[in-house]
Amino acid sequence: MMVQNLLYLTAINIAIICLGYWFAHKKLISVSWFLCLFCGFLIHFVFLSASATIRMFALITTVFMGMKVITAAVEIRNKPFTLTFPQWLAFCLTWAGMRAEIFKTAGLESLPGAKRMIVHGILKVMAGVSLVVVAHYLASVEMNASLQYFLITSALMIAFSLKLHFGILAISAGVWRYFGVDTYLLFNEPLKSGTLNEFWSRRWNIAFSEMTSIAVFRLLKQKIGAIPALLLAFMFSGVLHEMAISVSVNKGYGLPMAYFVIQGLAVAMEKFLITKNIIRAGNTVIDKIWLFSWLVIPLPLLFHKPFITGIIWPLAGLHVP
Repeated sequence: MMVQNLLYLTAINIAIICLGYWFAHKKLISVSWFLCLFCGFLIHFVFLSASATIRMFALITTVFMGMKVITAAVEIRNKPFTLTFPQWLAFCLTWAGMRAEIFKTAGLESLPGAKRMIVHGILKVMAGVSLVVVAHYLASVEMNASLQYFLITSALMIAFSLKLHFGILAISAGVWRYFGVDTYLLFNEPLKSGTLNEFWSRRWNIAFSEMTSIAVFRLLKQKIGAIPALLLAFMFSGVLHEMAISVSVNKGYGLPMAYFVIQGLAVAMEKFLITKNIIRAGNTVIDKIWLFSWLVIPLPLLFHKPFITGIIWPLAGLHVP
């Protein structure tokens, strides 16, 4: 059954890539949305009986691929689509960012910064692996159960982020720069953020920022205004995280959405306060406290316990006692 489901996953994503190339070329935005939603629901039902981890992987892969088609169709709607099919394949299969147009230079002269990104990524992967080892050590030590759960969970969340977000994705960016593509760090020194807006738009998960900006915010801004479009963009991000986190474990529904509603409201409030000169954008200790209080305090809403115990711990080979 699992082999059959994986074949379905492969076939569906091949269909998205092939149809998506034509949809993007023809700028079929509405049809691209339908393709993404239909394939996402299809994968959900195909993998209903699979483990939470496999279901998460299948859902994220399929919806993310569908969103690449949507963002490509929207991004080039007012200009010619010049990517060859091999370039489109490279964009879909090897790069997590959402700007397809940068791959039109694939195969040209190498760009600077490639080696630095690759080394940066390798070091982060090694750091992530080390933290997984630390988590296993903590699991073997007798201590208060609540403290142990908190320490292990914190170590694993940081470890997986280091390995994937700051490691593998950085290596991918560096490799493509060797081949002339203007790729960039998708997690770009988030600790240097001075405001919530900077964190969410230019520092943390730029692929998601590109996705929501291109597919939602820009399309709605002229129709309903910047702030309502901003809030809807954060809610859309909440929907995607519900799919990846809550749907995967079939528990915790509404919590990731609540987290992103809080973030959207906080960003809107911050913009207002800065405009009125009540607060200033900067990098003082007070700025950092403001920033990371909003990000960290409601974090258990996003990564709720069913997700932690159903996916994060098992991914590291650990089980909650």
